[in-house]
Amino acid sequence: MWSGPPQPDQGLPPPLAAVPVPWKSTDPCQGHRESPEALVETSAGEEAQGQEGPAATQLDVLRLRSSSMEIREKGSEFLKEELHRAQKELKLKDEECERLSKVREQLEQELEELTASLFEEAHKMVREANMKQAASEKQLKEARGKIDMLQAEVTALKTLVITSTPASPNRELHPQLLSPTKAGPRKGHSRHKSTSSTLCPAVCPAAGHTLTPDREGKEVDTILFAEFQAWREAPTLDKTCPFLERVHREDVGPCLDFTMQELSTLVRAAVEDNTLTIEPVASQTLPAVKVAEVECSSTNTCALSGLTRTCRHRIRLGDSESHYYISPSSRARITAVCNFFTYIRYIQQGLVRQDAEPMFWEIMRLRKEMSLAKLGFFPQEA
Repeated sequence: MWSGPPQPDQGLPPPLAAVPVPWKSTDPCQGHRESPEALVETSAGEEAQGQEGPAATQLDVLRLRSSSMEIREKGSEFLKEELHRAQKELKLKDEECERLSKVREQLEQELEELTASLFEEAHKMVREANMKQAASEKQLKEARGKIDMLQAEVTALKTLVITSTPASPNRELHPQLLSPTKAGPRKGHSRHKSTSSTLCPAVCPAAGHTLTPDREGKEVDTILFAEFQAWREAPTLDKTCPFLERVHREDVGPCLDFTMQELSTLVRAAVEDNTLTIEPVASQTLPAVKVAEVECSSTNTCALSGLTRTCRHRIRLGDSESHYYISPSSRARITAVCNFFTYIRYIQQGLVRQDAEPMFWEIMRLRKEMSLAKLGFFPQEA
């Protein structure tokens, strides 16, 4: 029998009125309500189900909590990785900035050093330019002075060459041609006329009268004159041309052919190159000079001939500091050749403005001096 709802203190489930009771559909033949026993069983099953419901919910909550923890952990790990990567990138950027800062400082230092070196080089170049300009101005002034002096010398030489020819010598420019009474005493060298003009008078075959001592008969050699004219068209110092080749073979070579062959060769080369210097011997004693096993220890031995002679002059070859004592005869032979080369250099440089024949006879006179010097005739020194 149904005895009413149980009391709360009996520890029983709540009354059925508090729990909805489902109704089951039954067969048409069973249209009545279930029995109380069935209802009690049903209520117990539902109560068991009600007890299982909170456990499942608690399990779901635990699952949710674990999932949330996993998500948090994964998120934390991701954030840590991102932070680590950001820190690493920041560190790399700091290192790059530091490197670029060092590069900038190095470039600034190099720029300062380069600027300083450029300014120093510029000042140095300016100083050198000023020094060179001063030196150039000094050289220009000296060159102008030399040019003025050379022009004066050239003018004097032109006057001498133009106004004095072998045919009509200028007696004022050549006082040695004056008579002894008019010329008066002279210092320096005195020239002796050839024996043909001083000892025996010459007879002119054409006119049949006696020549004065300062005149003599002359006749142009056609072969020599032709060679001279060919050379005069294009003056040169080349020894291969027929005119100079003949002069070298007949006059220059024999005149400079001394006993000391080695020194003779050097003297001839110096004369041809216009680098030989003749100086008077000073009173002081000069150091000894050896030439081809001949020791020129005093002024009493000629370095070219090897003979014992009083040497009042000495020669110097080019820029050499060695000096060689020479006798008056050797000096006359050297000066005769030097006079010839000086005159043909004047012709080559255009300083002699004369006709071909006067120039030819002047060259013949110079060749005659070389021949006489080779034969031993030379002017006596005062």
